[in-house]
Amino acid sequence: MKITIVGGGFGGVKTALELSKNKQNKITLISDKPDFQYYPALYGTATGHSHLESWVPLGTIFADRDNIDVIIDSVTSLDPTAKKLEAGSGNTYHYEHLVLALGAVTTYFGIKGLDQYAFGIKSEAEIKELKQHLYQEMAVKREVEKHYVIIGGGPTGVELASALGSYIKRLRKHHGLPYGRIGVTLIEASPRLLPRMRPGTSKRVLRRLQKVGVSVQLGKKVESATADGLMVSGKPLSSHTIIWTSGVANNPFFAANSQHFELAKNGKVVVNEYMRTKDGIHVIGDNAFTPYSGLAQTALHDAVFIGRNFARHQQHKPLKKYKVVSPPVVVPVGENWAAFEWHFIRLYGWPASLLRRAADFIGYHDILPIGQALDTWRAQSVIEDDYFTPTPVVD
Repeated sequence: MKITIVGGGFGGVKTALELSKNKQNKITLISDKPDFQYYPALYGTATGHSHLESWVPLGTIFADRDNIDVIIDSVTSLDPTAKKLEAGSGNTYHYEHLVLALGAVTTYFGIKGLDQYAFGIKSEAEIKELKQHLYQEMAVKREVEKHYVIIGGGPTGVELASALGSYIKRLRKHHGLPYGRIGVTLIEASPRLLPRMRPGTSKRVLRRLQKVGVSVQLGKKVESATADGLMVSGKPLSSHTIIWTSGVANNPFFAANSQHFELAKNGKVVVNEYMRTKDGIHVIGDNAFTPYSGLAQTALHDAVFIGRNFARHQQHKPLKKYKVVSPPVVVPVGENWAAFEWHFIRLYGWPASLLRRAADFIGYHDILPIGQALDTWRAQSVIEDDYFTPTPVVD
């Protein structure tokens, strides 16, 4: 069986690994990036930890899978009748069976100036840009911001806010700047942090953030951004370092090819009980309109599900129907402290922090052999600020 997978994230990579267990399968994985990106670790890399925790080359992941071919290209259009994909390179790819797992993209909700003046941490390029900015401010201008502003009170925003202050202090010391108060402000439009978690957890996380020195503004709407700061609910907030961790939208590929899909109001693809569209195309992970879509654990669950159904199809067995699984959620908030939720279980502090460390190892092992997973997991404790070499400044 020949299967084409589009997307090199959790869903796409895990699907390829599951399907490759059957040596009769021939899998082509098309990704616009040469690396798998471990999103839960990006905030760590953005605050001075090793890049090895965040990116793993696809070639490394599939090194021992000779029935997987990786193509680096960006798919732009789909023709289900002819069973072909068109790519930005001009290449055409024909398929027999197709799995779409393209992931989500950043959206600024039309807020004026954010796309120009806000930094991000959702890719290597964005993290490099942020670190270059911090280098210019501290090493060249010899300045430290009064307000480092993070927009978005979801997991990424909370994780980054809790770690950014310590990172800035380390940079300030490295560049020999005088001691002074460092202000980190987290802005969230909702009335509480972590809206997908329970209200009690939101309160505990708020107290923890305040304890580590983060100023939190809840129920505040960012209205515009300039080079000098933000307008937040009618009031100016000065800053030259604004980091956007908020909204995501479905990959624009689906809107561009909407004639082939039924799209929900949020732009995600409506799939049947087997995670397929009317044309028999599998759509999984962030792209599918299912409960808990957007979480890495859900993408992994989807990949295992369709992998098993492909196997059942080959064995002429009836297909299983998709079952929603509520994944555990654990959010680190500073060193040795986290918030954990799963069904009725809630843990806070260092026990939850240990669970997060364990969850990260499991996440790496989902895509890597145990030895490589352990090495990558260990990289989380490595400080590696010099990986992002600053661009020389020319007067």
